[in-house]
Amino acid sequence: MPKPSATPAARAAAAEPLERGRWPDNPVLARVWRGAHVESQHRGAWVLAEPSGAVRASAGDSRQPVFARSSVKSLQALPLIESGAAARFGFSDAEIALALASHSGEPCHVEAVAALLGRLGLSEADLQCGPQPPADPTARLALEGAGLEPSRLHNNCSGKHAGFLALALHLGVDTARYLDPEAASQRRVREAVEAMALARPGEVTLAVDGCSAPTFRLPLERLATALARVANPADLPPERREACERMGRAVARHPELIAGSRKRLCTDLARATGGRIFPKVGGEAVYALGVRGASLGLAIKIDDGSARALAPLVVELLARLSLLAPGELEALSAWRSGPLRNWAGLEVGRLEVLP
Repeated sequence: MPKPSATPAARAAAAEPLERGRWPDNPVLARVWRGAHVESQHRGAWVLAEPSGAVRASAGDSRQPVFARSSVKSLQALPLIESGAAARFGFSDAEIALALASHSGEPCHVEAVAALLGRLGLSEADLQCGPQPPADPTARLALEGAGLEPSRLHNNCSGKHAGFLALALHLGVDTARYLDPEAASQRRVREAVEAMALARPGEVTLAVDGCSAPTFRLPLERLATALARVANPADLPPERREACERMGRAVARHPELIAGSRKRLCTDLARATGGRIFPKVGGEAVYALGVRGASLGLAIKIDDGSARALAPLVVELLARLSLLAPGELEALSAWRSGPLRNWAGLEVGRLEVLP
């Protein structure tokens, strides 16, 4: 079982700011064995936090700021709902799910985003996320077979961008500026991120994400806190509570839209738990999730940015923290650590998640 986190005094003493560019000496969270020897290993940190910000358990430096990347899409979507933009433009639960998604570029994703843009009086040309090949192999092969190039609609963030555009339209922001951090719409997004993370002044900083949107750098424990609050919003103001509850329903009803229909952990976690786990992957091996009814959020960052160990680590931690029922764990068994096989099907090693 995970060790209890340090006392507040000990944590404060360890909170000296790191030199620019220096990374904390985090523990090894997973190892890759080839035969009888370790071939590779992955260091990182994880933290389990309550909606109050209290840390329940952790490993590594959970105070180290990380780029949350796509793991905060639910926070970025809050102004879309709270402002009335989603109601004004008739967003369905499926479209709310797409606003939270890092989708696989399948037809169910691409066609829905295109239809939503059309209803907004916009088109693919208004998206500033850039074209991206579908992550789903079947969708990618179908596109190649038809002799077509990937479009901006295939970008895994196109649903989020459609939501940003709706918010900009609703607030009277020029849609050409919908990603401008100083535009009224993006200022609301940043305020939502900071408030949900219980961030102190200056604790959240910005850079540019892979989809050209602002991305947020914040301590890992703040990320866990934010997802705990999204999944357990009972103590939030009514407008924000209702927005979080709506996002929770959207994920539970449309798990295939937040990620994909094949081999996507976010989809499988939401589906196996009936939406009790509110999951979201981020770039460079970040993962964050909230646990409805348990008043907990979990955030993980693997230091080297490799996603190889991320899914096994997520599922193993949920199991060790007793946050999955036996049937749920069985449904997620394909994501757990285990043997590694080569192209001939021979077992050549294993991936091990450490205690």
